[in-house]
Amino acid sequence: MLWVGTSWKMNGTLAWARDYAGRLREALADGAPEGVQPFVIPPATVLAAVHEVLGEDSPVLLGAQNAHWAEAGAWTGEISVGQAADAGAELIEIGHSERREFFAETDDTVNRKVRATLRQGLRPLLCVGEPGAVFDAGGSVDHVVGQVDAALAGVSDLSTILIAYEPIWAIGEHGREARAGDIAAVFAALASEYGERVAAILYGGSVNQRNAAETLAVPGVGGLFVGRSAWRVEGYLELLEIASGLVRA
Repeated sequence: MLWVGTSWKMNGTLAWARDYAGRLREALADGAPEGVQPFVIPPATVLAAVHEVLGEDSPVLLGAQNAHWAEAGAWTGEISVGQAADAGAELIEIGHSERREFFAETDDTVNRKVRATLRQGLRPLLCVGEPGAVFDAGGSVDHVVGQVDAALAGVSDLSTILIAYEPIWAIGEHGREARAGDIAAVFAALASEYGERVAAILYGGSVNQRNAAETLAVPGVGGLFVGRSAWRVEGYLELLEIASGLVRA
């Protein structure tokens, strides 16, 4: 099984989200492509609407881009894991590099969010990745494995967890596409330590329709976490088919 998902980040109105979800529902009316688990992570403002349009029997899993570790309380501007679930989320994205850099997330808060997500019966999507300077210095493996170790400290059952390796130098509008050789060592290390214990280890970072197959061919890669290349329904569906074609081959 290959996982292929997209986060819309801080993009999309209600009208845009409903249109995207409606066209995705029609395209996957007969189910997801063989061997692929799709997931979509909209902004919190449209999560419930996307859930409603896709319907309860959709093959597409929905996620939230962030959630607090507390069940409730005076956390102005935050949403809890339970609230995300109430809006239709089945997974929670945790520890994205933008959250770490601009919103002061630490290994400790990431660990708290992973634990809170599991307590509520949802699936954590743990994001990890190294900055360009660490990559250039040859420290990628130690940096990334260290992030995962800290995030999952004290968690005994990892079977529902997804790990998304997203090197910071590869993500965003100005990120550079990673070649197989750039990410192979990290995936080898993650697969050795966690491959048999987690649900899947995904790659994200300037993924597109041209490089998806090459990326999925890297040993240890269990799927793709995609940004702007999947913000058009047609682009997302193409990525699902690429992944399915590799499963069927």
